[in-house]
Amino acid sequence: MTSPATATSGQPENQPQTPRPVIVVDFGAQYAQLIARRVREAKVYSEIVPHTFTVEQMLAKDPAAIILSGGPSSVYAAGAPFVDPKLFEAGVPVMGICYGFQAMAQALGGDVAQTGLSEYGGTEVEVCASGVLLAGTPEHQTAWMSHGDAVHKAPVGFEVLATSSGSPVAAFEDTRRRLYGVQWHPEVKHSAHGQTVLEHFLYEGAGLKPDWTPGNVIADQVAAIKAQIGTSRVICALSGGVDSAVAAALVQRAVGDQLTCVHVDHGLMRAGEVEQIENDFVASTGVRLIVRDEKERFLTALAGVSDPETKRKIIGREFIRVFEDAQRDIVAEAGEHGEDVKFLVQGTLYPDVVESGGGEGAANIKSHHNVGGLPDDLDFDLVEPLRTLFKDEVRAVGRELGVPEEIVSRQPFPGPGLGIRIVGEITAERLEILRRADAIAREELTKAGLDNEIWQCPVVLLADVRSVGVQGDGRTYGHPIVLRPVSSEDAMTADWTRLPYDVLSTISTRITNEVREVNRVVLDVTSKPPGTIEWE
Repeated sequence: MTSPATATSGQPENQPQTPRPVIVVDFGAQYAQLIARRVREAKVYSEIVPHTFTVEQMLAKDPAAIILSGGPSSVYAAGAPFVDPKLFEAGVPVMGICYGFQAMAQALGGDVAQTGLSEYGGTEVEVCASGVLLAGTPEHQTAWMSHGDAVHKAPVGFEVLATSSGSPVAAFEDTRRRLYGVQWHPEVKHSAHGQTVLEHFLYEGAGLKPDWTPGNVIADQVAAIKAQIGTSRVICALSGGVDSAVAAALVQRAVGDQLTCVHVDHGLMRAGEVEQIENDFVASTGVRLIVRDEKERFLTALAGVSDPETKRKIIGREFIRVFEDAQRDIVAEAGEHGEDVKFLVQGTLYPDVVESGGGEGAANIKSHHNVGGLPDDLDFDLVEPLRTLFKDEVRAVGRELGVPEEIVSRQPFPGPGLGIRIVGEITAERLEILRRADAIAREELTKAGLDNEIWQCPVVLLADVRSVGVQGDGRTYGHPIVLRPVSSEDAMTADWTRLPYDVLSTISTRITNEVREVNRVVLDVTSKPPGTIEWE
């Protein structure tokens, strides 16, 4: 998914290179991440930056193009985010969407005001000039709107392309300066020709090529990993999930037997997963794997802790301490002439970085154990070849590398494991309760052929909650189990999966019959946002 000829300038030496990005400037939009995803679907690399970035900061990223996202503000309200007009003098192609469209119009001398007619949801747009953006699209088309203000007059030099009942100027462009904008949300599937509009901007407006492919990602990252690691040895934190497996496969392709994978059995895994890692991954890759039994260590460190952020940080810290122990063992085994272990490979993804507040101004939603949960005294240089990728892009890279499908298509499972699926203190007894309930849910979903219909189905134990029930004609006071089936493309947004009632009924009946500590099974029907996929 990169073009070998488009490495970003200004990146640290020996760090994985990325192509010149299409920058998505986030004005607080619900769909900023979705815009970035749609750009990537067009095989063009994208990154998100906050609206607080100065023009100089944006240009320092050597952007191939810039997209201004939507947002909840009114451009003329006090304190509303604004666009510095200098941005439009930099020679970089720019596209404004919704609020970004209005901010562009205002910055360039157009008129923005309330129309008295808000537009929300599906709205008919009338195309009055196709131009570059709307070429080949119907004269009348449905677009997804979400605004109360509108552009009444386009800036000088712009051609008006479309109107709607609530938007006198619903789209415009200035091809000479390569500036474009639409009032609607082309990134949303409800905009019938939205992806076409985005691709017209990227390919024709900005002159970009759709060359960000799995093969190019592999070539670029293998070269960057070789440059970063050199002749040193490296260990990989192998959880058994998709991300760490693909990261390990990438590093193995780059440096071969310099890599040792370390799986930490922290006691927070699901039933049968440690054995699957030992058997399936090693058999398919031939990688050297060390499994460390650290159950007691993690349970001791987590004793008495209920706060989810504290849990994540403890788990992240203890992971690193275990890898440091493994580092010393490997060095001792190699003897005095062996190379030191300087590097640690992690399967960190772009959503991990964004949610941990690492997206250059992003809010800290929750600290992922491998990002915000890392200790300050980290004694490794990190190798994170997937740090700029979304989950579906990682799967594509994995398939290109030949990672077995049963690993590549595996549903996501968080590094902190069941530790963040127990709401309350983590104990060995509570882990066993959740492990049994989770195994039943997974078994029934697989039996019903639903594994490919859902993104993942976290099973959550509300350990600090009890409810009255009746079992065997007697009163019980047991724990609730929450089923959280979700559908998603990249984990940045998600919706709950509508599972068949008979499957839900079977899961509920089996859990309450077979796990005596549980007397109630509930279904989480919250989308993301507002809820995250994991409860903690």
